[in-house]
Amino acid sequence: MALHVIVGKGPVGTTTAEELTARGHRVRVLSRSGGVSTDAAEHRQVDAGDADALVRAAAGADVLYNAVNPAYHRWATDWPPVAAALLTAAERTEAVLVTMGNLYGYGRPSGPMTPETPLAATDVKGRVRNRMWADALAAHGAGRVRVTEARAADFVGPQVPAAQSHLVRQLPALRAGRRAWVVGDPDVRRSWAYLPDVAATLATLGTDERALGRAWHVPTTPPRSQRQALTDLTEAMSLPPARVSGIPWPVLRAVGLAVPMMREVVDIRHQWDADYVCDAPATTATFGLTATPWDEVVHATVAGVPVTA
Repeated sequence: MALHVIVGKGPVGTTTAEELTARGHRVRVLSRSGGVSTDAAEHRQVDAGDADALVRAAAGADVLYNAVNPAYHRWATDWPPVAAALLTAAERTEAVLVTMGNLYGYGRPSGPMTPETPLAATDVKGRVRNRMWADALAAHGAGRVRVTEARAADFVGPQVPAAQSHLVRQLPALRAGRRAWVVGDPDVRRSWAYLPDVAATLATLGTDERALGRAWHVPTTPPRSQRQALTDLTEAMSLPPARVSGIPWPVLRAVGLAVPMMREVVDIRHQWDADYVCDAPATTATFGLTATPWDEVVHATVAGVPVTA
């Protein structure tokens, strides 16, 4: 039985561990804080930026998953050592490396994004992700490691903490009948990645050699604007239609003077003022993966997020 080692126990790591366990795989989760091992998954405490420690903790791995999630404003400092350590661990253990990626590397969109869209980001976060992928592909091309990457749109689902989901964080306001204040234009179309679909994609990439040497997109349903998505959520809660407004960019810039994370949001304004759509035809054609129907996503999110969230 193959051993799947997941680095990171945030929402992606945890949901992927559940998916792999359901498929009958052995699972080991590595994280800075550790955890309590169960019959379903073993937990170990490790610093993901310490290559030697990571190699020891990942001993015996057939597949290694990068589900690490550094603080949003620390990507430039925290990602390079972690990415390098994961490449080292994959090389020394001879495990396949599956990385959880995103759409940042494409930069300003000019249409629906696919894995063939040029990686043209000019912002700091996008360049960080592109360097990580370039290093991984170079190692793959040199025969040192076997790599693949899943790229997903913004997360949605009850598994996602409010701080990490632009939709989930609005549920308290919607339930209280208040206006939802969102980042960017509330009416541009966006793709949303349901976290169980993300986990299913990662687990599939880790168990199919056809995935190696390239990136794949997580399937999503047809795009919905923030206004449409939030209205869908209020309808599922039997509430009046959502009142949705965009936070003015000057306000966000002012907040960013004191809040580092908000500075990073302003830096990627291009993701919020134009359609930001993710297409995944190759993932569906190759692996048969499809997105969970949007109505199911909406109802699962409403039912699974506590009223006090």
